Amino acid sequence: MEETQMEEEKILTLAVLVLLRRNNEVLLARKTRKIGKGCWNGYGGGVEKGETVRAAAVRELSQETGGLPVEEEDLEQVAVIHFHNTRSDGGTHITEMHVFVTDTWSGQVHATDEMATPTWFVVDEVPYDELMPSDRDWMPLVLADKKIVAHAYLGPFQKEKQGTTTIEEVVSFT
Repeated sequence: MEETQMEEEKILTLAVLVLLRRNNEVLLARKTRKIGKGCWNGYGGGVEKGETVRAAAVRELSQETGGLPVEEEDLEQVAVIHFHNTRSDGGTHITEMHVFVTDTWSGQVHATDEMATPTWFVVDEVPYDELMPSDRDWMPLVLADKKIVAHAYLGPFQKEKQGTTTIEEVVSFT
């Protein structure tokens, strides 16, 4: 096994993403910092130590929408995306992102210092050229109500794809 493959297998970050849906629309906002700055994106972030992915999804959604409350049981898991990232120093790192969709919440979404300009997009009119590079591969399937597991291969700061995104449709997540 190559050294970089061994390093990649040892390093894993857990992350979550929540997509709010209503009818035939999805809510996206512009990231204002960190990876994906300037891109449209759903709401999410890292899973903290001792936290479940569902609890992290609820917490991140609340933080990034100005307090929008969502219940864990109202989140439907629709994807697990493995981002195989090459860092600027040549090392590799995997981020495993759990993607959830919900159409059940109360209250209003507000812009925050991390997520600006919340905007509803008709599913067929999502501006994929303004999303993160690999989101263009898997997000259309999720928005078409498919459940998937995907592997995306990205360069430093996830700014460009470094390989073909592989996608497998699944029935459920266990």
